Amino acid sequence: MKKKRPAIAIVGPTASGKTSLAVKLAQNFKGEIISADSRQVYRGMDIGTGKDLSEYNFLGSKGEKLTIPHYLIDVCQVNDRFDLAKYLSLANEALTLINSKQKLPIICGGSGLYVQALIDNYQISLVGQDNKKRLEWEKLDIEDLLKKIKTKSAKFFEKLNQSERGNKRRLIRYLEILESKSGIGEKREHPKFDFLVLALDMERNLIKEKILSRLKERLEKENMIVEIEELHKQGASWSRLEGFGLEYKYVSLYLQKKLSYKEMEDKLYQAICRFSKRQMTWLRRWERQGREIHWLKSYLEANEKIEQFLKNY
Repeated sequence: MKKKRPAIAIVGPTASGKTSLAVKLAQNFKGEIISADSRQVYRGMDIGTGKDLSEYNFLGSKGEKLTIPHYLIDVCQVNDRFDLAKYLSLANEALTLINSKQKLPIICGGSGLYVQALIDNYQISLVGQDNKKRLEWEKLDIEDLLKKIKTKSAKFFEKLNQSERGNKRRLIRYLEILESKSGIGEKREHPKFDFLVLALDMERNLIKEKILSRLKERLEKENMIVEIEELHKQGASWSRLEGFGLEYKYVSLYLQKKLSYKEMEDKLYQAICRFSKRQMTWLRRWERQGREIHWLKSYLEANEKIEQFLKNY
């Protein structure tokens, strides 16, 4: 049996510095990065999702400008459908491509379902659309769809992230798969890769400070409001934008004059803090399910863990 190849995952709560750490590690270990963010797949959603594409750039030994190759960013339009099955297909393609170049795959992102589904090799059936059922479900609101999903599979319901819980089209798709009894979320050992999962461990108060600082930066200096207004002008409906949650939800409500600027800022900050807490809850639950996660506080710790891990390959 052919020996599996190594891959790294960098996880942790929002604003913990996952991308900058992944880029440093990619430079040191000849790695390439696969994003695991359910919103960074969309073109034009840059500031609100924190793509920070400039972070992938660095200076080479001769002062030349270089870029760490990265995947699963800007792969579809805002109004396109993108779901877990699509993510798994593209992410596994990226893993294979990176490995063929004799590079180290580094998965980096805060969408817990995407990371876990990839590493635990979830089996998602390519179930066809049921148009009759779709017409019926389209008449329901998001809360009713969530209740149906929870009834069908409480375990899968708990795995839905903020973006997915607000995305009506995605919820309908998951209902189709659950109705088909195809075993959504069924996992098997990954056939090609062994994964080392590293999680950034940061004090809760420090995370909240970083969230507030980053939010003010995006609102006051990076034109996040203008970005979201432009997405609407280009054809994304308000309901579509609100469905992405967090920044896109609250700024959209502000632009529709449903919230004042202060209300928008305060509600958005609280929502991001709650999201960050759920991310940590997800990781702790994943540990209880048997996944070994190495908690660390610095680049040096991460570097040492990877060096030890790669000795087996």
